[in-house]
Amino acid sequence: MAAFNLCTIVGNVGKEPEMRYLPSGTPVCTFTVAVTRKFGTGDQRQEKTQWFRISCWNKLGETANSIVHKGGQILVSGSVEASAYLDKSGQAQASLELRADTFQLLGSRGDGQGGGQGEQGGGDYSNYGGGNSGGGIDEIPF
Repeated sequence: MAAFNLCTIVGNVGKEPEMRYLPSGTPVCTFTVAVTRKFGTGDQRQEKTQWFRISCWNKLGETANSIVHKGGQILVSGSVEASAYLDKSGQAQASLELRADTFQLLGSRGDGQGGGQGEQGGGDYSNYGGGNSGGGIDEIPF
């Protein structure tokens, strides 16, 4: 039986990316994305924000570290993994991590674009070492 796990989100980057290297030398870049859903009407209008931890590996991670910035709108696709843990006070918590296969910059918060190419030049950063296919940082056209 085949299995498939793909999640695509659009939201705003919540903090500057953090780059680290595993003991093997593998680069991993992590950042958070807030996805806000609005529902209801009139006085009953509400918002709910879900936070995702994003991890970009290998060349995709190096690319993300250099061009992703806090507040920017981003589309990220990859596989999602849910984790349960106990916080410092012993309360049960849950976390969602999205291991990115691709991302695309959509613009900055409040730039009025509502999508399309952002001030970073947009661009689809697919499979730059983050997934199964080839590609590399040398193939980015800038």
